[in-house]
Amino acid sequence: MRLELISLEGVPRVAPGDDLAALIIATLTRNNLAPREGDLVAVTSKLLSRAEGRFVDLSEVSPSQRAQALALEVDKDPRLVEVILNESTAVSRAAKGVLIVRHRLGHVCANAGVDSSNARPPGASDDSGPWVLLLPENPDARASELRAELARRTGTELSILITDSLGRPFRQGTVGFAIGSAGFPPLSDARGQLDLDGRPLEHTLAATADQLAAAADLVAGQAAEGRPITLFRGLELRGPANGAALLNRDPKADLYA
Repeated sequence: MRLELISLEGVPRVAPGDDLAALIIATLTRNNLAPREGDLVAVTSKLLSRAEGRFVDLSEVSPSQRAQALALEVDKDPRLVEVILNESTAVSRAAKGVLIVRHRLGHVCANAGVDSSNARPPGASDDSGPWVLLLPENPDARASELRAELARRTGTELSILITDSLGRPFRQGTVGFAIGSAGFPPLSDARGQLDLDGRPLEHTLAATADQLAAAADLVAGQAAEGRPITLFRGLELRGPANGAALLNRDPKADLYA
């Protein structure tokens, strides 16, 4: 009946090797908040990527023949296309200005989630780059590790959500979606429950993790807000705590792959 979202202020720029559990705890303290059982902490993928050092200097990338040919087709930097292909398992759609791929993590998105905004690493020289940032190596595993470390340091069991943003077929604009999770079920299965007329539901699977990621995206912002951590309070999520990879549809059953 009631859900509270708190976008945390004062999160510093993350550098490779930074302790994200310590950063989250310090940010909660700075915002006069203490973790409670049942809270969920949503963290943008960029925070993890920066901590993992997932920076790529395009000036050091040598594009393959395939990347060069595809770059001409989509009108993109061939070095960027090479990075995108290295992060992908298949190309879904290619057109002028657009490159949609199946990411190695299983979801379909533009440019394999390779991001050029806020992608400059600390201490990078002015003559280096242009820089891009890749998605985290294994978001589900990192979410589980972060959850365990926060529990060890705070004595509180929290749920963790790793978010990014993507576009969707037939719809304008981007929305937040989940690329990693731990401590809660990413899917809510309502099949078998009765509707108001007593008819059992047959197909209703709610993408809970994606719904939460979209909500976090509303308060986190997309540009210079500097609010990559969102606290959810008031959730009641029950069920198997599988990772967000469960949300990926099998390519054999994907009509738009």
